[in-house]
Amino acid sequence: MNSNIQKLSDSIGKVIVGKNDTVIKLIAALLCEGHVLLEDVPGVGKTQMITALSRSIGGKFNRIQLTPDVMPSDIAGFTMLDSKSGEFIYRDGAVMCNFLLADEINRASPKVQSALLEAMEERQISIDGVTHKLPQPFLVMATQNPVETYGTFHLPEAQMDRFFMKLSIGYPVPEEEMKILERTEHQNPIQNITEPAMHVDDIIAMQESVRNIRVNDQVKKYIIDIVGCTRGDRNAVLGISPRGSIALYKAAKAFAYIYEREYVTPDDVKAAAVPVLAHRIILSPQGKSEFGTGEGYITNIIRSTPVPAM
Repeated sequence: MNSNIQKLSDSIGKVIVGKNDTVIKLIAALLCEGHVLLEDVPGVGKTQMITALSRSIGGKFNRIQLTPDVMPSDIAGFTMLDSKSGEFIYRDGAVMCNFLLADEINRASPKVQSALLEAMEERQISIDGVTHKLPQPFLVMATQNPVETYGTFHLPEAQMDRFFMKLSIGYPVPEEEMKILERTEHQNPIQNITEPAMHVDDIIAMQESVRNIRVNDQVKKYIIDIVGCTRGDRNAVLGISPRGSIALYKAAKAFAYIYEREYVTPDDVKAAAVPVLAHRIILSPQGKSEFGTGEGYITNIIRSTPVPAM
C-alpha cells in the first residue's frame, strides 16, 4: 500500500476500530474528488469516521446537522449590508470548507438538498450574481439513517447519482466492540488524533497522481461492459448512466494508486464497482425479488461479466 495512504489510514484507525475496507474506499473517493454518502443505522461511527478523516488531513472542517428548518442560506451563505462601508459583503455558508459533514441529509428539505448538491456538482456557489469558488479539495460526506423515515425527505435518484460512492460501516464484531469500549472509557477517541497526518496540499498532489494512472483499452471496455449490462435489463428500471461509468473509471484509478500500481487492473474495477454503482440502480420488482438490493445486483453482474486477460 502507498505509504501516504497507509499513514492516513493509520491516523483514522486511532479512532475507528476495524472497518479498514470502508476507510480505504472513503480515501479512494477523496482521491477522486468524489462525494460520499454514508448510510447506516445510528451509532456505528459514521460521524466519527468522517471527523477522523478531516482531522487527519488538517483542512477546514464544517459540520451541519440537517433538519427541516435549515435554510439554503445556511448551506451557501448570504450577502448582507455592511453598516460601516455601505457595501454588500458575503458571509460564508457551511460549504466554504475542505470537508463538510452533512449529517442526516434526508432530514433537510428538498430546497436545502438542492442547494447542497448544486455546490457539490459545480464546486462553486452564486449569490446575487457573484460566483464564489469553493476551496480545494472539497469533499461532502453526507449521512443518512435507512431505518427511520418519519419526518425525512427521500433523496431523488437524480440526486443520489451525484454521490461518487455510497458506503456503510456495519456492526463491529465482538473483538472490535471490546476495543471500542476500552477506547471510550476515558475520553472521546477523536482526541487520539493530536496532529494531522498530512496537509491538504498533499491530497491535491495525490489527486493529480491518480489522474496520471494508465488505463488500457481492455480495462476501459470491461468498465463499459459492466455498465452496459444494466441498460435494457428487465431486472433494472434505471441503468447506469455515463456519469456512473466515469465514476467507476476514476475509482479504479484510485485503487491502483492506493496499491502502488501505475496502471489499472480488472481487480481494481471489481473493488470499486459495488460502492460506486449500486446506489445508481433502480431495480424492477423482478430484480428486487431475485437480487434484493442494488449491491446484490451489481455483485452478480461482476460475477457474470467476462474479465479481460491482462
